[in-house]
Amino acid sequence: MVSLKHSEMRVIDDAFDMNGGYVLDFSDRTMSEFFDDEFSINIYDEIYRFNGSSKAKHLRAFVATEDEYIVARVLRRLWEYRENSPRYPQEETSPKVKERLFALIDKIEGSGAVPSTDALERFVKDETLDELIAALNRDIGANKPQAALDRLHTYCMKKFGHLLDTRGVVWDRSEPLHSRIGRYVKALEQERELRDVTKLIVKSAIGIFEKYNHVRNNRSLAHDNELLHLAEARFIYDAVTAFLRFVKSVEANRFGA
Repeated sequence: MVSLKHSEMRVIDDAFDMNGGYVLDFSDRTMSEFFDDEFSINIYDEIYRFNGSSKAKHLRAFVATEDEYIVARVLRRLWEYRENSPRYPQEETSPKVKERLFALIDKIEGSGAVPSTDALERFVKDETLDELIAALNRDIGANKPQAALDRLHTYCMKKFGHLLDTRGVVWDRSEPLHSRIGRYVKALEQERELRDVTKLIVKSAIGIFEKYNHVRNNRSLAHDNELLHLAEARFIYDAVTAFLRFVKSVEANRFGA
């Protein structure tokens, strides 16, 4: 649930021309279609009717009812709609309107629950690893998964290099992360029988980590990059650490150094 001050709600009102009870140039029908097509949401559902029946009041109720992720997503998509509407020429739109809206969206995205760091364990005595985990904990504690993605990539490189070493599997330091994951998955399959669904999930992780290499190089603090939006960075962080939790569960005897 998103809780906004009156001044913050006015930012949304200004961005979407809501002061007269309207929302941009939507009719009742086109607003209903927009929310249904884009988000599979019935914006005229009873749960969004407690403020009143106008389009603006339904949107305000939606913002007050739903979680941070979907509210931020809807506000971004509504702004895209505004920018593509001939009724709102960009040259006539004050840059301050967009600036205030996106500052508010960033605040909304950052107000959700802080991601968990339980999957980031010290698996070998190593001062560099200790510093790496401490830095990850600081980034995640500050709810800045965008900043954490580069260090998380380094953590994974060290983690899977270590797990291959403990098995005597030969690997090359120049190999990308997904290659180490691939070697690890192959070794795991040789050690134990995995259920079909587990086998499918761990093998799909190879492709996920291959894409993660690109994110790390082009959308993280690894280089002078434009960072991902918070919600997207959080999604990637959660996906990577979910795989690490699985690894933790099957590697209990190799953790806790």
